[in-house]
Order: sequence, then C-alpha cells, then structure tokens
Amino acid sequence: MRRTGPPPGKIFLAFLKIGAFTFGGGYAMLPLIRETVVEREKWVSDEGFLDILSLTQSVPGALAVNTAVFIGRQLAGIPGALAATAGAVLPSFLVILAVAAVFTRFAQHPLLIKVFMGIRPAVVGLIAYAVFLLGRKVIRNAFTVVVAGAAFILVYYAGLNPFLVIIAAAGAGLFYSFFPGTAGKGGEDP
Repeated sequence: MRRTGPPPGKIFLAFLKIGAFTFGGGYAMLPLIRETVVEREKWVSDEGFLDILSLTQSVPGALAVNTAVFIGRQLAGIPGALAATAGAVLPSFLVILAVAAVFTRFAQHPLLIKVFMGIRPAVVGLIAYAVFLLGRKVIRNAFTVVVAGAAFILVYYAGLNPFLVIIAAAGAGLFYSFFPGTAGKGGEDP
C-alpha cells in the first residue's frame, strides 16, 4: 500500500523548524505543531490531531517526541516517524550540547538571567494558548466539561498520577459511549 502523504524530507524540515523555534518543551510546541500540521500543511485534521494528543498522553515518553512519532507515522509510515522525530529532537540536542559546553561559565551573567526571565512567561503563555485551543475543540458537552474538571481536580488538588487519571477518563469515555440514552452515536453530540 503506497502512502500519498508528504515525503519524509518535508516532514523532517517541518519538525526541524518547530524544534528550532520552540522554547519550553512539549507543551510549548503544541501550538506550533498544530499550526504546521493542521492549519498550514493540512496533513492532519483537528480531530485527528486531538486523537494523536490523546494517544501521546497515554504512552510513556516526551510529549513532543511522541507527537512527532505518531504524526510522522500517520503521514509516511516508519520513515515519516523517524523523520519527524529527528526533526523535532535535533535542534534541542544541538542547543543542549552547545549550552552544556559554555553554560557553567555564563550561568550567573546578568544578561543571561534577564533573557531567561523573559522566556519563562512567554512559555507559560504558549502553554495557556495550547490549552485554550485544545479546550475549545474538546469541551463540547456536559460530559466533557465534567471529565476535564474532574481530571484537573484529581491531578492538581488530589495529587493523583496523571496516567491513572487518563486511564480513568478513557474508561469514562467508553462507559459514556455505550451507556443507553447518551446524546448521539458514540456519545457525541449531534
């Protein structure tokens, strides 16, 4: 079966740009990944992207790497997964290598401290933007509001392991989709 998606080289370059211009880790990368693969390139639908994020949250590993693997695999099989992963990881690897070589010498430099003071709130803003975008697409009915609220409370206030909360939410989703009298087919709103 021949795939009609983009070639691995194009996937690599797209994720290389994302990896090169993102500070703050996987959650900060989400808005850029979504903009690239959903809005600009139209490789993945919004619903497909949300499904991929659900999967990436339920497997061990770094969010950005897992997302790159799943998207690359969907687009171009194993070569696509390898290309997307290499593109997402390579900039960070090179930067960490360079920083490790000189950071101890300049760690307390006032200019560097001010740069990091500016980057931190920007990262929080990017993460908040990703939460807003994803929340708009996911929170569609009373059931999803309850699950999202319960997940937040269980992780933030009760200190439960996020993995257990994800498993419980998956179980709730299955129950909701099979429970008689739910709205629409499969628990979705019409």
